[in-house]
Amino acid sequence: MERILVSACLLGRPVRYDGAAKPVHGALMDRWRAEGRLVPFCPEVSGGLPTPRPPAELDGDAAAVLAGTGRVLTADGTDVTAAFLHGARLALAAAERAGARMAILKEGSPSCASHQVYDGTFTGTKTPGIGLTTALLRRAGVHVFNEHTLDDAAAHLARLEATAS
Repeated sequence: MERILVSACLLGRPVRYDGAAKPVHGALMDRWRAEGRLVPFCPEVSGGLPTPRPPAELDGDAAAVLAGTGRVLTADGTDVTAAFLHGARLALAAAERAGARMAILKEGSPSCASHQVYDGTFTGTKTPGIGLTTALLRRAGVHVFNEHTLDDAAAHLARLEATAS
């Protein structure tokens, strides 16, 4: 059975920066949960950040942060890059341990975004981009989806299972 790494906040765990969850409800997630496919993970908490915590945004893109030329900062300028990188590496390790070849991660997060991130100005402005965890997972060949692309994730899961048979 294919396993799916999932942002813990999407499964109802209160691990987001504001201490909240962003649970995704629906038949797909309910079925995958019942089948035991889901591997919950929060890279930010696993990386050592508290809940709640100040919001953070990328200063540079994920590739720059991974290359050491970008950072992850809070609005007051605190550099939390090390915790974000540590959490991303732990997420990759969790995916590898579980044999997860796909993930469903929280869109917009500096860790988990797969299409858009906040632009680093703390004005609520989004820009095309991905989070650090998504970048590491994709480099390792893990397909990353978000809570808005569950149908695409289901189609990918079906392809994975069809080729495994």
